Amino acid sequence: MAKRITERQRLAFKLDSLTDSEVKEVLDYISIMESMQRATAAPSAFEDDLIAMLSDAQENQRARQAFEWESVRRNAERRAAAAVPRL
Repeated sequence: MAKRITERQRLAFKLDSLTDSEVKEVLDYISIMESMQRATAAPSAFEDDLIAMLSDAQENQRARQAFEWESVRRNAERRAAAAVPRL
């Protein structure tokens, strides 16, 4: 029974058949893939600082407070509507 080759072995066979310039292009592509993975894996410190600064901004604190008040108001209306006996 023939043993199947793995994807890594298949890639190695294909790399052996490429020219040096084509190998360089493949390496450039791999470098781009790695840099994209690093960018998505760990956000930069600047983004973290910016998000922290914006979340602490007075406008955002006011918006969060208004949202909480609105939630409490809606819950009170629901409770009041549920408490009224229906005829």
